[in-house]
Amino acid sequence: MDLIIVRHARPERVENAEADGPADPSLSEVGMKQAQAVANFLKGEQIDRIVSSSMRRAIQTAQPLSKIISKDIASRDDLRESDHNSSTYIPVEEMTYDSAPIQAYINDPLAVFEGDYDSFRDRVVGAFDDLIATHRGETVVVFCHGMVTSVYLQTIWQLENPFMIQPDYTSVTRVQASVNGFRTVRSINETGHVRNLIERPTFGKKS
Repeated sequence: MDLIIVRHARPERVENAEADGPADPSLSEVGMKQAQAVANFLKGEQIDRIVSSSMRRAIQTAQPLSKIISKDIASRDDLRESDHNSSTYIPVEEMTYDSAPIQAYINDPLAVFEGDYDSFRDRVVGAFDDLIATHRGETVVVFCHGMVTSVYLQTIWQLENPFMIQPDYTSVTRVQASVNGFRTVRSINETGHVRNLIERPTFGKKS
């Protein structure tokens, strides 16, 4: 089967230090444009199913494609991002060197996995393995997150560092997979459809 993995579009900034629950931001104005652009890019594919992380930014990114090709979105909790319990969400383009997430990463890179990288990796790989097993011979578009995509590719390529791959907003990654465990990465981080809608992050500046 063919997996088309799409990172969500750019969300709004949410800083809820006093919030009762985790941040689950909606897409920003530019994020809505990115979501439409990736839908237009993928509408010619022979897509059998649309699957999304259960987080709002992923579902909203999937909605334009769902509307264009008239297929429902199936959401999955096991495709949620590593920060799904955080009360704050800062788009990486808005982060500065002294932003709390950057400082936390500098002090302990694995902090982005809430202290349990192994569980996050196993959850992500298990989600994709389940999709591969249950949708044989199909083309499935999966709308998810940066670290979900990065860690999945890390396991396929047996890389030591989960941060070597940094997908852009609405980037497309293609994986051909079979139930016997064979995985072929056919492309990563396709962004031509949103080239004029992506701001590259820079972490050298201090606020």
